Amino acid sequence: MTRNRPIYKRGGVITERNPDFCAVRLRIPAGVLTAEKLAGIGKIAKKYSDGEVHLTTRQTVEIPHIDPDLLEEVAHELKENGTPLGSEYDEVVNIIACPGTAGCKYSNIETYGLAKRIDAKVFGREMPIRVRISLSGCPNACTSPVLNEIGIVGRIRPLRIEGMCTGCGTCAKYCKEAAIIIRNGISELIPEKCVQCGICIYSCPFDLLKSEYCHYLITIGGRRGRHPHPGKELITVETEDEVVAVIEQVVTWIYRKAWSGRHLADQLDELDFESFRTELQVKFNGGTSK
Repeated sequence: MTRNRPIYKRGGVITERNPDFCAVRLRIPAGVLTAEKLAGIGKIAKKYSDGEVHLTTRQTVEIPHIDPDLLEEVAHELKENGTPLGSEYDEVVNIIACPGTAGCKYSNIETYGLAKRIDAKVFGREMPIRVRISLSGCPNACTSPVLNEIGIVGRIRPLRIEGMCTGCGTCAKYCKEAAIIIRNGISELIPEKCVQCGICIYSCPFDLLKSEYCHYLITIGGRRGRHPHPGKELITVETEDEVVAVIEQVVTWIYRKAWSGRHLADQLDELDFESFRTELQVKFNGGTSK
């Protein structure tokens, strides 16, 4: 496990351009910090560096320009502060998430608690490749889940109550995908255009659109960087417990099957992704794709 590796080989320790110094990356699932922990990071940065910190794209913090001889002391104080060393190399790195239902009116799922549950299960595991996990509360995908090795998106499939629609057109107006039309005074959904964001449900002034299927879409094999590539749809599940269980199985599958030195996106076919997807769908959905 990561904790048994020498401090200077830990993923949260990054050698800088000037090899006499290193940056220390922290473990902050979903980027959520209390004011006390934030103040503690500031004190540590002042004590061991130049008092500056860097906010990373993966919702964590780096303290730059640290003398490697001080790493043990820094790591100890960071752990005491509740913001321990993070990961950066071939490991499961910091779990990121949008605000979810805690703060976003478009979100379909709670994200902060789920990100922390996933972090507790798989963060920091040594892997053949770097594994990034991203949660988005809705298909707006502010955290780019489909461009991560593992992505999770909260979705809702709308259902119109038959015989009650007034044809006011509010849902059609709010639908950004033009997936709803008004025909003969009744709203009609075009399924192939719908991304299951749920905005139409919330927009209906008469509460005549309901959720038929609130769920989590899980994708794998996404890639950012110089050659971005979207991940493939793996499975949809309905509960947080199922999400955590699926993520654990995906991480184990990557650990056992993936080759080092290549992005997961470049080796999915060689790893027999379709068989793995079928296996999970049988286990969690009875073999059906919902």
